Amino acid sequence: MERRDLDNLFNPEAVAVIGASEKDPSIGRSLVQNLQKAGFPGTIYPINPRYSQILGLQAFSSVLKVQAPIDLAVIAIPIQDVPRVMQECGEAGVRTAVIISAGGRETGAEGEKIEAAIHQEALKWGIRYLGPNCWGVICPLSRLHATFAPHFPRPGSLAFISQSGALCSSIIGWAALKNIGFSHFLSLGSKADLDFADLIDYLGNDDKTRSIIIYMEKLTRHRKFMSAARSVSRVKPIIVIKAGRTWAGARGVTPSGGIWQGKDTAYTAAFRRAGIIRVDTFGQLFDCAEALEKVQRPLGNNLGIITNAGGPGVMAVDTLTRWQVKPGVLAPETLEKVREILPPYRIPGNPINLLGDATPERYARAVQIGMEAPELSGLVIILSPQALTDSTGVAQAVVAAVQGQARPVFAVWMGGEDVTAGTRILNEAGIPTFETPEPAVETFLEMYSYSRNLELLQQTPPRLPKEFQVNTPQARAFIEQRLEGRARILTPLESKAILSAYGIPINPTLAAASRTEAARAARDIGFPVVLKIHSPDFNPKTMEGGARFYLRTEKEVEAAFDQIVGEVAMGHPEANILGVTVESQEREPDCQLFIGSKRDPDFGPLILFGLGGAFTEIMEDYAIDLPPLNVHLAQSLMKRTRIFRVLQGYRHLPASNLDLLVELLVRISQLVTDFPEIVELDINPLLLIGNRVVAVDARITVEPSTVAAPRHLIISPYPNQYESHWLLRDGTPILLRPMKPEDEPLVFDFLNKCSDETIYFRYFRLIKNWTHEMLIRFTQNDYDREMGLMAIAQPPSPEVMLGVTRLVMDADRQKGEFAVIVGDPWQGKGLGPKLLEQLIAVARDQGLQLLYGDVLAQNKPMLEMAKKAGFHLKRMAEGVVRIELKL
Repeated sequence: MERRDLDNLFNPEAVAVIGASEKDPSIGRSLVQNLQKAGFPGTIYPINPRYSQILGLQAFSSVLKVQAPIDLAVIAIPIQDVPRVMQECGEAGVRTAVIISAGGRETGAEGEKIEAAIHQEALKWGIRYLGPNCWGVICPLSRLHATFAPHFPRPGSLAFISQSGALCSSIIGWAALKNIGFSHFLSLGSKADLDFADLIDYLGNDDKTRSIIIYMEKLTRHRKFMSAARSVSRVKPIIVIKAGRTWAGARGVTPSGGIWQGKDTAYTAAFRRAGIIRVDTFGQLFDCAEALEKVQRPLGNNLGIITNAGGPGVMAVDTLTRWQVKPGVLAPETLEKVREILPPYRIPGNPINLLGDATPERYARAVQIGMEAPELSGLVIILSPQALTDSTGVAQAVVAAVQGQARPVFAVWMGGEDVTAGTRILNEAGIPTFETPEPAVETFLEMYSYSRNLELLQQTPPRLPKEFQVNTPQARAFIEQRLEGRARILTPLESKAILSAYGIPINPTLAAASRTEAARAARDIGFPVVLKIHSPDFNPKTMEGGARFYLRTEKEVEAAFDQIVGEVAMGHPEANILGVTVESQEREPDCQLFIGSKRDPDFGPLILFGLGGAFTEIMEDYAIDLPPLNVHLAQSLMKRTRIFRVLQGYRHLPASNLDLLVELLVRISQLVTDFPEIVELDINPLLLIGNRVVAVDARITVEPSTVAAPRHLIISPYPNQYESHWLLRDGTPILLRPMKPEDEPLVFDFLNKCSDETIYFRYFRLIKNWTHEMLIRFTQNDYDREMGLMAIAQPPSPEVMLGVTRLVMDADRQKGEFAVIVGDPWQGKGLGPKLLEQLIAVARDQGLQLLYGDVLAQNKPMLEMAKKAGFHLKRMAEGVVRIELKL
């Protein structure tokens, strides 16, 4: 989707209102009236065959009769007539539409047919549209008011996207009271065409929009949304209020069969991975957006609290506690400075209580101390009016104290009308203000969560200690064999076989169909052993009487076999009992963990990590993330659990092998990435014994999948299908592969060894200092929209990067821009043409129709290479040549 298409929607020069009317009241009249009242600078064409004039404007019977360009059609007619009107709009050259008309899919099968007919016409004519059942769109900066709502918001830099049209009018009124302005304000309606992802992509490139705020009820096209959000959140904040946190239908199965709020947890995990801030109320939504405009994001969660009353300070600390955060701990030198401004009987701490007689000067000194304290990440300054309080003077003192400081400050001026003058001074100085401590603290923490999410997005993960190997063909053979039969729940033995193929350590396990076989298996494994019921119908972990532990002799094993099989057969005569599994009895573990995965129908597989064992569902200590995982993401997943503190070493327990746990999580991530057929995977418990881990219980459920890997994921994984080997003309072996986040050191070294001319030819300017922020733009790719294809020397050569070609796809995936750079020592050895050849193959595989790039006219080798590859050359700006290849 080219950006100019939505410019026609948000910045039109001519608008047709189809269904315009003189009738008062009516939606058709309100639409024309609102365009006029807003001062829309373009041309308005009312469309209604029953009128020759509407509200002083010439009316037309059809858009085909206008005989002038129309950028936007606003349609408010019975929905059954909309397909015909969309055809007329296409014939008239209309590029975008807002369909107000209701009665589509929300009414049932007939409505779905009408929506399908609308969409078919839109596709035929290339029309992008909002709706149907859409409230409309407002762009205060372009004076566009294409809704039937009575109010027009003030201009600003917030873009608001709502899934509920009914909320929009209320939000406009509420925002007016808060003096909040908007760059864009719209509802999506049915999202039959334009959806959250399309709007995020557009607004992310809009210079007048600084923050995007969203009211969301249900997400569709999840992978497309994640791709857009992950791209845009790096440059501007996206804040979402998601309705339905306690949706009764959003339930799934926990690690041990209990209940968890699966759907909402999946949304939270997805938002975190996309760098999105999630809030719970509209107050938080706009507080956070306002604060992000006014102050810098906190880089830590160590909050300093300054107050003149104990109660509000306690309220602030209570809010931190609800977020499982403690107030920042003041350093000894900071405490000493605070002691100097307090009466001698006061013990300094955080909150810093300046007492009820605090003067503006005492506030100013406290703020100065807080701003100078390196251990603090931000300040919440609270004023509660008391007999001696000068709220206006304190506001002036605070403004002077924070002037020129980068650390975020939030002011809580309690007292309503009594502190209005002070609040105004703070607002004018760009300090976010609040009436109570709780929203101020929450806003600080929400902003920090954005910083943390961005950090995860932009971190360069270390490589695993070694490239781990997996046996994908073996696991595929096992899964396909089970899918051919009727069994969908794999036995623990079968599940362990698949886990073992992916390098997950398991305890020795053998199947035994008789007491004699069980005794022989126990001898082979070595005593003591465990016996468990072996049946696809039961989970021995939750089956009463389904296991016996610490069996030390053959007689004990034979007796246990008879007991287990006999009791289960008596209680469940219809069950398919295969016998027992005989397993090694592991020694008492230091800790029991759970690792698992569950496939969500919308979000794909979710990965879970947390406390394992018998109390898993009672303690509910687990965290969730989305694959694919790398080292940093796996570490972050573990850190979000309470059990992680134990894993770091606790009392008599030594620190666990965290690197090994990280590797296990990455392996599980790879397993569910490779096999969309895995519906559920459960390793519980995973035992930590000294410096090793072992899975002693496992269960995998599989089902046929209609989606091939990796399209079942909502975050595109590393595309290993684009890896290939090749020899340079001089015989140097190289690996051609997509770039990974871990490659930042290789890229840094490569670029620093390129000559000034090579850098200038590639980037059209000289760059001497390559920062982390610059490098992650190359290495941290969303493979659904961009990719660097790099060449790396292979043994016996040392591992160095030789060159790279980069592809950036347009949001509509019709066109892609590319560039190529080859290191100076490797030029003239056939690497450039090979990189270009591989890139063209990738572009075709991605379904692109056009590949293009801009080349400096003096870059003769690149232009000659492009000609040989079949590119068409045309001169653009002075000194620049555009090269294009139709695919």
